[in-house]
Amino acid sequence: QVQLVESGGGLVQAGGSLRLSCAASGRTFSNYAAGWFRQAPGKERELVAAISGSGVSTHHVDSVKGRFTIYRDNVKSTLYLRMNGLKPEDTAVYYCAAATSSLLRVGPGYDYWGQGTQVTVSS
Repeated sequence: QVQLVESGGGLVQAGGSLRLSCAASGRTFSNYAAGWFRQAPGKERELVAAISGSGVSTHHVDSVKGRFTIYRDNVKSTLYLRMNGLKPEDTAVYYCAAATSSLLRVGPGYDYWGQGTQVTVSS
């Protein structure tokens, strides 16, 4: 079992920056691939970025490439999402998730989820 707790969301103006954190507890964090997802009102949850257990491999969806960066600190058992150049369309609840495999995962199959943190970008 892995427990995940997100933090760092908030209200920011367009063009601004935020860093989301996801603190993991329960097991050796490096054994788990991880990802950030988001869900906007009226829309399905979507993958934003993913990272392998070691942190060497990453994936960012096209809509955030060049603006968002996923990274992790396995010593601190923490996952991060650095978000720059935020746009109103980035407004959503952001969730971190972990998979019971250290291999990069860009599709379904995440087993553990945090409670989410709201990110609101004003125009």
